Parts: sequence; C-alpha cells; structure tokens
Amino acid sequence: MAQHSSTPYPLVIVGSGPAGVSAARAYVDAGGAGPVLMLTSDVDHPYERPPLSKELLRGTAEPEPTVLDELPDAVELRRGVTVTRADLGARTLWAAEEPIRFERLILALGARPVPLPDVEAGAEVHLLRSFADARRLVTSAGHARSAVVVGSGFIGCEAAASLALRGVDTTLVTPDGVPQQRRLGGAAGERIAEWLTGAGVTLRTGVRVSGIEAPRTIHLDDGVTLAPDLILAAVGIEPGGSLLEGTELTVHEGRIVADEHLAAAPGVWVAGDVSRARHAVAGRPIVVEHWGDALAMGEVAGANAAATTVSVPDVAAGQSSALAHEADTDEGALRSWDQVPGFWSTIGEHLLKHSAWGDGHATARVVERPGSFTVWYADEEDRLVGVLTYNADDDAARGRELVAAGAAWSEVSGDLRGELRTDGDA
Repeated sequence: MAQHSSTPYPLVIVGSGPAGVSAARAYVDAGGAGPVLMLTSDVDHPYERPPLSKELLRGTAEPEPTVLDELPDAVELRRGVTVTRADLGARTLWAAEEPIRFERLILALGARPVPLPDVEAGAEVHLLRSFADARRLVTSAGHARSAVVVGSGFIGCEAAASLALRGVDTTLVTPDGVPQQRRLGGAAGERIAEWLTGAGVTLRTGVRVSGIEAPRTIHLDDGVTLAPDLILAAVGIEPGGSLLEGTELTVHEGRIVADEHLAAAPGVWVAGDVSRARHAVAGRPIVVEHWGDALAMGEVAGANAAATTVSVPDVAAGQSSALAHEADTDEGALRSWDQVPGFWSTIGEHLLKHSAWGDGHATARVVERPGSFTVWYADEEDRLVGVLTYNADDDAARGRELVAAGAAWSEVSGDLRGELRTDGDA
C-alpha cells in the first residue's frame, strides 16, 4: 500500500534492473526498515537481461521475460513510472507530478542505448536494452530475411550471431578493424571475427554509417548502400545520471560519482551503469556496464543503506533543506565495492570470460592452445589489469585473483602452457 505523500519512505530505489533489485534484497536482508519503494520506467516485472541478445533473439527461448526472483514483501514496485525531478535537500522526488519523500535513496538508473545519428524520420531502427525492445526486435526478426547490426560491442556481436543462427542473412557494420579491437585488442578481435563469420555473419569492418533513410536503407561512408529487412543499432549506452545534474551530486559524463561505499552524498547511494565509483581494490574510480557488476554494486549499496541512520529535515515545518546527515554509523560496518569487474559473453556457440578494471591496458599477451586461448592484459608498469579466456577456466579463476592482487606479469610468465605472443594491436 502506498504511503501518504507527506510520510517519507525509509528507502526509495530508482531502477528495477539488476542493481536496483540486488539493492532491495540486500537492504531488507540486512534489517533495513520498510516499506521500500522501487520506481521504474520499465513496464515489465524485473527480469533477466542477458538472454535478450542471445537465447531470445536466437529463437530458442520463449518470447516472455525470465523473471528474477520475487522481490521481498517489504518492497512496493511501481512500473511504468518516470522520475522527472529531484530535490535532494528536501528529500523529494517527483514522478508524474507526484511528490515522493524519502529518508534514503539508491539510484540504479541504468543507461539508455545510444541512437544512431542522421536517421531520417520514420526509419525503422531497433535498439536493444529492455524486454519491450526485445519483443519488437524478435517480432521483426521472425519476418526478416536480412538484417544489419551496427556496432561490434558485445551486444552487437551477440545479437548478430543470434540473428544469423536463426537463419537471417546478417551483416555487422563496425568502424573497427576487427570486433572489440579497442577493448580487447586485435588478437581477441580476430577470434571473435572468426566466430561471427562461422555463424554466417558478413563483416563490414572499417566503415561507418553515414545515414539511414526510411524505411530501412543504410548508407555507409565507403559508398555502399544496404537495404535490409531489419536494422539494429548497438553502438553504446548513455548513462542515466543527467536527471541529477544541478543537484548536490557530482555527475561526470552522465554518471554519478561515488566513494568506495557507493555513497554519492549523505543518505544517497548509487549502483550499476549510472555510477562512477571508487573501487576499493583498484584504488581509483572505475566504470562498469555489466550484469554481474550491477548485482554486486547493488548488494553493497543496499547493505550500506541499511547500516546508515539518517536525519531527514521537515521542510514543511521550515527546517533546513540541507542534505540529510549520517548519524550513528559505524564506518567499519560499511561494505566496500571490492569485487573485480567482469562478465561472460556468448557469441554464437563460444563463451568468453573477462575480468578487468576496464579502463585500458598497455600490453596484451596471448597464450594459444588447441581449442582455447587466454589474453593477459598489463599496464605500463607490467602489472596485470585484466584477463580474457576462452575454454580456459583455470586461467579465468587465477587471473581474477592476480588482477585483484595487482600481480606483475612475471608471476604468470613462468608458468604458461601454450604458445605465447604479444598482441601488436593491443
């Protein structure tokens, strides 16, 4: 049951993705006071998102959302609601002009897909972020004989392989020389390219989209024109933190800045794609955009919200509208974000595992073995900052530990099995 608008919720969570759901569970599990209000612009109940670009698009899963575990009873979920304004000093959000007061706030706003520029009005270009997006895409794929996927990030690669495997003549367009070259290096990109072409995808690398005409005509900057039955743009995401610009929070390129406890301000926490948080182990702010990391961050934010007592001003009574202050909080009881970021990506029939800080590398060394490979990433001081594996689970587990420890490359180099080479396109 909704509270009276003048009564603040002990906790309001904005966002129903993995970060928001994980935060709600952690808060309740830690004994946080209820009720908890979760606001989301999504019309569906919280669901698993990784299948959207894989099993669902491939046609091997039912076109219904895989619902996450039920939310705790203390959580009131409002779907299809957009937060339009925030006054953090007054501890108030507005959704559909309704004021919603809170004592604590967790911002798990997620991100939106970046649309392609120079798209004519009426052109049919799909994006893939929500289940509503996936429904439309799957419906179109069911009638399509040809498709063009723009972008060679993980969503683009996964979706292109899935479309091809369901029998759609699929072309992937990317300005990179090979898929994922900037993030993973040339050697890994070459492997991904082989997997894509093996699945039936045609690669058009080193080219950009110069414009799209209605309904589905794509012009490339090398002069080629394509007219597929389906277009999917997967060229990146735009974090949702712009809502908080002009408030007491620090927003950097759409992301909300937070400390290692994921606190962005007293009584306000952030988790998931929308965050730019200091990592306790890396010792610097990093950005992550993956499902497992959002779950981990939500857990930290929720637990810390439960461990924090806040004082809320009674603005109506004329009290100060300064941000609520923390009180009686044991610093040692607060959790830190300390998990090494990472993700798994299934491209066709191939599973990649990646653990890394995600803010670049200086050197990539590839260890090749029959049927598997590992890429070790190091910084300018030759300390390990990431590992990518295919069919090498021992390296995946060990690499994650070594990255967390800031180990030197020399701790790996003396115990390698396979052919070692340095990636010249790291």
